Amino acid sequence: MPQSNFDEILEKYVEMNIIHPFRESNGRSTRIWLDLILKKELKLVIDWSKVNKEDYLLAMERSPIKDVEIKELLKKALTDKINDRKVYMKGIDASYHYEGYITYKTENL
Repeated sequence: MPQSNFDEILEKYVEMNIIHPFRESNGRSTRIWLDLILKKELKLVIDWSKVNKEDYLLAMERSPIKDVEIKELLKKALTDKINDRKVYMKGIDASYHYEGYITYKTENL
């Protein structure tokens, strides 16, 4: 699948989430993959701390049928801070939070 613009990348992201065979770590691994592709192709990443958990999970659940919602939600959280460690680590925290893990924060490790 092509990945030269935001829409193509998000379409690929939705497909990756669908075909990943394992429920555990599916979201975390595809979110890291998404940021790496966005960084490489567009010089942008998602500031996951700006993405509401419930909104994200509902949009992802509906994305195989209609991906407009997930595209708009994530487009609003794009940042050009591609080398900012805090943005990256907040993304790791948010990723675990989306999946119900809240015991640890990366800033405390």
